[in-house]
Amino acid sequence: MNEIYVAKLGKSVGLKGEMKIFIDSDFPEQFKKGATFTTNKKLNLTVSSYNSNRDTIIFEEVNNVDEAKKLTNQQLFSSIEETKKSCNLNDNQYFWFDIINCKIYENEELLGKVIELHRYPISDYLEISTSEELVNNKLPKTFLIPYEDNYILNVEIEKKSITVKDAKAILENS
Repeated sequence: MNEIYVAKLGKSVGLKGEMKIFIDSDFPEQFKKGATFTTNKKLNLTVSSYNSNRDTIIFEEVNNVDEAKKLTNQQLFSSIEETKKSCNLNDNQYFWFDIINCKIYENEELLGKVIELHRYPISDYLEISTSEELVNNKLPKTFLIPYEDNYILNVEIEKKSITVKDAKAILENS
């Protein structure tokens, strides 16, 4: 996993290659002039300008409406390295790609590891692949934990470890 999906390109706007952009990232500031992205068709595109009020973008490589139309519905990807460089996190914020594969512990018992992050309107959820020992005790193979302060006590990205509370009860009732 070297690339992260960040946006989808929409239809062209006007005659000079401007396009609609549908950002699927918490960091719209990464779409600054000079930033480079890769499309799902392996094209490299460099931002010439981005208008956050109109959700439009212009790339240096696109000079007219016909070139822009060829990019409609293509997805934009950023590298993990570029994402870490251009996106500033606040305290207690983490990139989802750093959260994936973290082991989940409650009272020093291994419950499993994070295999996916799900984003719902009310809250984000961590999908946990239950530890083999707990699955052998007839518990579900996967379960969800809300990514909220009342469940997440501590995140240590360097150790790939997340300490939780009340998650085993969720698992047992899943």
